[in-house]
Amino acid sequence: MAALTHAPSRTAPDPAAPRPPGGVRQLGPNWYAAVMGTAIVASAGTALPLTSPVLHTGYRVVWALSALLLLTLFTARAVHWLRHSDQARRHLGDPAVAPFYGCLAMAVLAVGGGTLAVGRDMLGEPAAVAVDAVLWTLGTLLGLAAAVGIPYLMVTRHRIEPGSASPVWLLPLVAPMVSAALGPALVPHLPAGPWQRALLLACYALFGMSLLATLLVLPLVVSRLLHHGPLPLALTPTLFLVLGPLGQSTTAVGNLAGAAPGAVDAPTAHAMAAFAVLYGVPVMGFALLWLALATAMVVRAWRRGMGFAMTWWGFTFPLGTCVTGAAGLARHTGLAAFDWLAVGLFAVLVTAVAVTGTRTADGLVRGRLLAPPG
Repeated sequence: MAALTHAPSRTAPDPAAPRPPGGVRQLGPNWYAAVMGTAIVASAGTALPLTSPVLHTGYRVVWALSALLLLTLFTARAVHWLRHSDQARRHLGDPAVAPFYGCLAMAVLAVGGGTLAVGRDMLGEPAAVAVDAVLWTLGTLLGLAAAVGIPYLMVTRHRIEPGSASPVWLLPLVAPMVSAALGPALVPHLPAGPWQRALLLACYALFGMSLLATLLVLPLVVSRLLHHGPLPLALTPTLFLVLGPLGQSTTAVGNLAGAAPGAVDAPTAHAMAAFAVLYGVPVMGFALLWLALATAMVVRAWRRGMGFAMTWWGFTFPLGTCVTGAAGLARHTGLAAFDWLAVGLFAVLVTAVAVTGTRTADGLVRGRLLAPPG
């Protein structure tokens, strides 16, 4: 656990003191959250009703940065497995760390989705579609492996203490929902007929498996909070992870409804559009309720000395899914209120990514984030 949250608090005696170098030994799978949080800025920005050459240039820069981060982390994590296989196996055996392997799948999917949404201006549409198709397929396979493999390890290998449920448990379960949300963008690029229909329905299946699995785990998280009190200070930002399945499922049903015309018959497409609204509006309402609760808990933790940790990336991607979810509801309902909600949440997202990214870069330069736990 220390490898994930290790960072000096605001009350530490000398946070600027040099730390012994840790290399990539301390580089856990949670670092893929930085890729997710960066990539979602570009994808969420393109979903907004704001058009400006400056903004689109910014989105392209952010997408390129996320792709570079993904390649860098792929390389560093490969070195980690080759040179520190004992630590890598220890991560898989730790119930607090293993769920972060879901971030690998979501990072791949997020960069792939950004390639088609933003990168097509730089790569050209055929190349962007090809890259997205490869990354979507790879990310979906990785997500399914995590959604099955991590719960299997938790049941057969991990020792789960009573009252230890964490929002982190949702990470491998949300990965198929990300595939469901991003897959519809590929539907128009497939041959008309069975191919388009098959991908559309496959995305609905991914939506269902992720949603039902989330509904099993989320009550455990709420029960832990009610019966055992607040999370440890460094883990408090992980409360925002609950927004992930809420915002991403709203995004998924909206994107699926948008891709339905032409892929399925008219009555089915109409039913999918109705479902996008009837499901998305109540779930977005609950997401806003949870956002208020999680924000209050973070303020409480900050007043009690919560310092920076890599868990701060938990603020970013979940917020981005709420932006895309609200933007989808605006398209399907025609209500400007959802547009304003999406813009407001996007402003919070950009602020969160800027602050967290700056603190992460500073921690890397100073050698604190990859230093062995002291």
